[in-house]
Amino acid sequence: MNLPVAVALFTLFGAAFGLATHAHRHLFSEGHTRRSAGDDADPMQTRLAWVVLCAALWPLMALTGLFSWWAKRGR
Repeated sequence: MNLPVAVALFTLFGAAFGLATHAHRHLFSEGHTRRSAGDDADPMQTRLAWVVLCAALWPLMALTGLFSWWAKRGR
């Protein structure tokens, strides 16, 4: 597999990951646990920002999501 194909697959998987996890994005950070009122103003803009972020950082996002799940499982 050459480099452009690998980069394209990485980006496409990250975008799919972002689309799938947009509703649960609070699990992937140490920030807010609920959506703010401003998120409802333009849902497409927040979804696009999340997808772009995940397209670049999906391995890190997956690890932080697993950690959040592990840390919150006992509650």
